[in-house]
Amino acid sequence: MNKNLNKQNSSYKAQERLFTAISAGAFLILLGIIYVVNLPSSLWNAFFDFLGSFRFVDVPTTSISLPAPINPAAHSVLYGALFQLCIGLVILQIIFLVLRIMMSSPIAKKAETIGNLVYWFGAGYLVTTYLNSSTSRSDWFVFWAGLMVILGLSFVARAFVLFTKRK
Repeated sequence: MNKNLNKQNSSYKAQERLFTAISAGAFLILLGIIYVVNLPSSLWNAFFDFLGSFRFVDVPTTSISLPAPINPAAHSVLYGALFQLCIGLVILQIIFLVLRIMMSSPIAKKAETIGNLVYWFGAGYLVTTYLNSSTSRSDWFVFWAGLMVILGLSFVARAFVLFTKRK
C-alpha cells in the first residue's frame, strides 16, 4: 500500500514539475514574442519612462494621494504590450486547463488554473477598457479598483470549482 502511494506521489510531482517547466518556458517565449511584435518601439525604454513618470497624485473625489503616472495616456505602447501579455496568458491557461483535464490533475490544480484564466481574461478586458491613449488619472484609479474586483472574482471561480467537486 505504501509503495503504491509513493509511486502516485512521485508521478504527481513529476507531472507538476513538467507543468512548471512548460509554464516558465511558455512565459519567456511569450515575453520574447511581445518584445519582437512591438519593435521598433523599445518596450524597455517605455517601461523605464513609465516608472519614472510616477508621482503622488490625488485620487479624484477623495483627499487620498496615491502613486500614478503624471500623464497616464502617454504610455499607450506599454498598455498595448500589457494587453498582448494578458491575451497570451489567457491562451496558455486554456491550454494548461485542457492538459490538466487530459492528465487527470487534482481538482485543486484545475481550480487554480480556472482562477488564473478568470484573472488574466478580466485583466485583459480592463487594460483595453481603461488603459489606452485617452487614459486619465480617474481611469487609472478605476483600472486598479477593477483589478481588485477581478482578483476577487478569480478567487470565487476557484472556490466554486472546488465546491462543485465536493458535492
